[in-house]
Order: sequence, then C-alpha cells, then structure tokens
Amino acid sequence: MKKSVIALLCFFLFAFTINEDFFLVPENFPHPVYDFSKNPLTENKILLGRTLFYEPLLSKNNTISCESCHSPFSAFTHIDHQLSHGIHDSIGTRNSTALMNLAWQKSFMWDGAVNNLDMQALAPISHPAEMGSSIIEVVDKLNASPKYRLLFYKAYKDSLVTGEKTLKAISQFMLTLVSANSKYDKVMRKELSFTEQEANGYLLFKINCSSCHTEPLFTSGNFENNGLAMDADLRDIGRMKVTNLSQDSLKFKVPTLRNIEYSYPYMHDGRFKRLAEVLNHYTNGIQQSNTLANQLEHGILLTSNEKVDLITFLLTLSDKDFVFNPKFQYPR
Repeated sequence: MKKSVIALLCFFLFAFTINEDFFLVPENFPHPVYDFSKNPLTENKILLGRTLFYEPLLSKNNTISCESCHSPFSAFTHIDHQLSHGIHDSIGTRNSTALMNLAWQKSFMWDGAVNNLDMQALAPISHPAEMGSSIIEVVDKLNASPKYRLLFYKAYKDSLVTGEKTLKAISQFMLTLVSANSKYDKVMRKELSFTEQEANGYLLFKINCSSCHTEPLFTSGNFENNGLAMDADLRDIGRMKVTNLSQDSLKFKVPTLRNIEYSYPYMHDGRFKRLAEVLNHYTNGIQQSNTLANQLEHGILLTSNEKVDLITFLLTLSDKDFVFNPKFQYPR
C-alpha cells in the first residue's frame, strides 16, 4: 500500500514538474530521462528558446542559426548537402542529426560528446566550422539587443542575459519537439490499421531492425558500428574520438527512424540519399571489422519485394503534424 501511494505521489510530482500545458508524455512512451525539475517549462521561456533557435546572432558573423542546419520542414535536420555548413561557407565534418523526442535521450551528437541537453547548443556555437563563436560573445550580443532584453525579462523576470539562461531557454524549445502522431502511432492507439504491405514491412522491421531501432522511439540510444566503410577523406572514428577506447571505433549513435522520409541524406556523413541505398548497404555492403554490431555479422537478408515493404512501413513513421507544426517554426 505504501509503495503505491509513493508511486502515485511521484507521478503527480513528475507531471507537475514537466508542466503538462507544454509537454505531454505520449501514450506508450517511457518516462523522459531529462530532469525537468532543473529547468521547468514555461510559455515565455519556450518562446525565448524558439526565438534563439532561429537567431543568427548566435554565430560569429551573424549569418548562421540553429535552424540553418535543423530546418523544421526536414525533421529538424538539413537535406541540401551531406555535411553541415557553417560560417564563411565552411563545411563541417558530419551530417546534422534530426531533432525530436530529445527528452528521452541521454547523449547527443553522433559520437555522444554531449550528455546534457542544456549544454548541447555550446557545441555548434563554438565549433569553428559551424557557428564559430563563443557563449561569452553570444551573451554580449544578446545583452546589447533591446528585443532580447525584453524577452529575457518576460522569461526570467530579469533582463540580464546569461549563458545559463540562454542555453536552458534553447533546451526548453527543443524539449517541445515531440513527434508521436505518425500513422504508426495511430495504429498503436488503434485509431487506424496498417495496409497489408505496411503490416508485412512492420514484421520485417521487427525481425531485422528493432534491436537497434527500438520502439516507440525507434532508437536504442546506443552506439553501434553498422558496417559502413570509413570515408577516405573524413577518417571519422566515431565514438572512439570521445572515449579513446578501441572497442568504440567506428561506432555512432543509432539515429531515430521517426520522420525518416524527411531527414535524408542518411548516416553520419550523409552518404546515402535514398532509403533504398540504406537497405542495399545492409543487405550487400556490410564491412566486417572487430567492432561491427553483432546483429550485422551475417548481414540482413531481404528480397527486392521485402525491401519495398520495409520502406512502406518506414513511411508510416512520418509525422506531418510534427514536421509542419507552426509552433515549431520561426516565431512571427
């Protein structure tokens, strides 16, 4: 009896801390791992973070914003080039990741170099090939802006801009980027049904893909070597760059498959433009190595028809309500 009372109290505390006016845990989703008690959501902080997300003042030469590499219309990534582009037409070293369901992620970036969402924006701000700035420089610019002094006052009851307030406001907006209303979700809620082809694709997905792309988030959040040949120019060693452990060589964070229709090109270096190319890699292109994921040691066997069915299922993960949500777009 005592345990049930404690659990009920924890639930109400959890819901209160999150503030359900701005963030609801979707049905069948696990509890978020983000600690909302350290950054409680409010309407004005979310608006501030949303405005900052689209603000080029965050970059050294005032030309690049977060949205430059994370467009809402492509599931908050970019689709016009393989690698991220930054100030002075510089080219980054990786394909930008799609941003969604971030409250359930314990680490960020392809190599997991960031383990706190509140610190994530520091990485692109300070990266010389992306925004090329610093949080100190950003704070100085925002403090010199009457617009932002007012927005910070509304959000924090204090017009003084600080690095912590800036980063936490950006986190607040990113936390609202929840995608959970695709056809797949509606089928799981018994509102719709899969077609025969989609159902067959779902079965193939569960057999061949679900160990890494775990439902309902469609990522395990782990780091895996999926058998890609190392790019001869980038020479990207993945997770090993962070841990310096040989067992992490060529391992990258498993990306979500949600909204994959919109988030091409695929892989950490954007080498594949089409889902068919991705499936061809898994059936015919796996490179053997000491750190290859165990599930891929023998590749994946799929006929041409099965590939079509699998892609048909993956398209049920498209959430148009998320991709075209006006609340996520540039604030007018």
